Amino acid sequence: MVTLVNLRAYWRFVRVIHQFLPLIVAYARDRRKYLLFGGRRSVGVETQRERADRLLDSLLTLGPTFIKLGQLLSTRPDILPPAYIDVLTKLQDDVPPAPWAETRPVLAADVGPVDEVFDDFDREAISGASLGQVYRATYEGEQVAIKVRRPGIEDLVEADLRAIKWLLPLLLRFTDEARSFSVSNLADEFSNTIREEMDYSRERRMLTEIRDNFRDNDRIRIPDAVDELSGERVLVMEYIDGVKISDVERLDERGHDRSDLAESLQRIYLQMIIEDGVFHADPHPGNLSVAEDGSIIFYDFGMSGTVDAFFQEKIVEFYIAVANQDIDGILDAMVEMGTLSPTADREVMGQVMELAIADVRGEDLEQYRVQQVIQQVEDTIYEFPLRLPRNFALILRVATVVEGVCVTLDPDFDFIAVATDYLTERGYREEGVRQAVESAGDQLEETARSLVTVPPKLDDVLDRVQRDDLTVQVQLDDEHDVLDRLAKRIAYSILAAVGVLSTAILYSFNEAPEAAVVAGVVTLPIGLLLYRSLRRKRGVRARPQFTRQEMRRRRDE
Repeated sequence: MVTLVNLRAYWRFVRVIHQFLPLIVAYARDRRKYLLFGGRRSVGVETQRERADRLLDSLLTLGPTFIKLGQLLSTRPDILPPAYIDVLTKLQDDVPPAPWAETRPVLAADVGPVDEVFDDFDREAISGASLGQVYRATYEGEQVAIKVRRPGIEDLVEADLRAIKWLLPLLLRFTDEARSFSVSNLADEFSNTIREEMDYSRERRMLTEIRDNFRDNDRIRIPDAVDELSGERVLVMEYIDGVKISDVERLDERGHDRSDLAESLQRIYLQMIIEDGVFHADPHPGNLSVAEDGSIIFYDFGMSGTVDAFFQEKIVEFYIAVANQDIDGILDAMVEMGTLSPTADREVMGQVMELAIADVRGEDLEQYRVQQVIQQVEDTIYEFPLRLPRNFALILRVATVVEGVCVTLDPDFDFIAVATDYLTERGYREEGVRQAVESAGDQLEETARSLVTVPPKLDDVLDRVQRDDLTVQVQLDDEHDVLDRLAKRIAYSILAAVGVLSTAILYSFNEAPEAAVVAGVVTLPIGLLLYRSLRRKRGVRARPQFTRQEMRRRRDE
């Protein structure tokens, strides 16, 4: 069996290389214009979009595993430029279902003979995805939905994961050092994510936990799982019919308050992320419907995430800082979440955030959308050597998609106003004020203690200076190896100068031309080393220029 998987992985690796070869050559030419020599090429936004479209076509051609990979990449602005993110966001996991003849053995093996177990079973799938498909049936007089793992998908995914693992070293050759760590982590994260999504037992547990968290909330409906028929490959759950949440015309016909629906959806996700720590991570309109009573129906918990207590606290701080337009608070929360490097230029990032908030606020000082704030942050993330923790990448995606759904329901929807009201009602803002007061009290206590302890210490230091008995130890931090490069340049310069002078002397006397040639040959590589050491390295711009006009241009594109 292992041998067959390896053989399939080899074949898939060949197919992947074949599909990605044009992009690999293009990226290689970005580093060396003529592959073996030449300078770097500048790549504009239009070229990035063309490559992103080509990447999208390749992912679709390679099938289920790579469709999921593309969806994961669309949540990682720390790895791909904004042009790629925009294109990959359109990637839909919508593939024709497998034939019934192939699916039936999976159902029979896990739940028993279909016609005996179910009162009625519709052989036509109501939806198909890369990893599974959904059918409708009647079980013990109740309508149910049956989610079945696609036949043979396990072997294909394992083979593809091995092919991706073999491809990783090649990808890292075209990735700068700042992002190589993120790319390596992404490969491990993806293998875990896709295996989790194929495990319907995990999906049932997540569905049940989230359902229990909202058992007293009549604004949300989550299907109940049929435990006795559910396993790793099959998930049977209650079927709940509703109107697709993006079908505003039918919602209006049924008399639903769309503004109220948008606020309910936002509050549901705030509770999931901030309070419960378990959230539905795929809130696109195909997974959300509205029932007759106006409650919101959630489908498909295959993509779901968890948030630990520390992360929840930092997300609350982030939301409060955005609501208060506290730039330092936003940056502090991002640093503590691991999103922003502690060594990043806070002045530049602060300017970015100020411009982003000022730009999206418009004339109404109270109205601005968090999606646009997040978009501006995402655009800058790629230009800095940053990485996104997996949970925060998922939360960014959820926040963006949910806000888009809410704006579809209500064009005047104010994300920040709803979030601010929610945080205030639950006491988070008051808690933040209390903590700030306690922190200020601690600082005041430290200051008072310093007023007592510092003067005697300072007096002691001044006495030692007067006695010429003060020793100062200096430690030089050379994080970027500046002194090392300077020493090399000096050494290469001296050796090159000696070599050139020796060659000139031997040649001018004309008594030993062979010696002059030897001296010149020896001097040549030293000269090349000197030239390379003097070349300025091209890398991430330390202080990129962010202006209101540039940010608007990038958003419009």
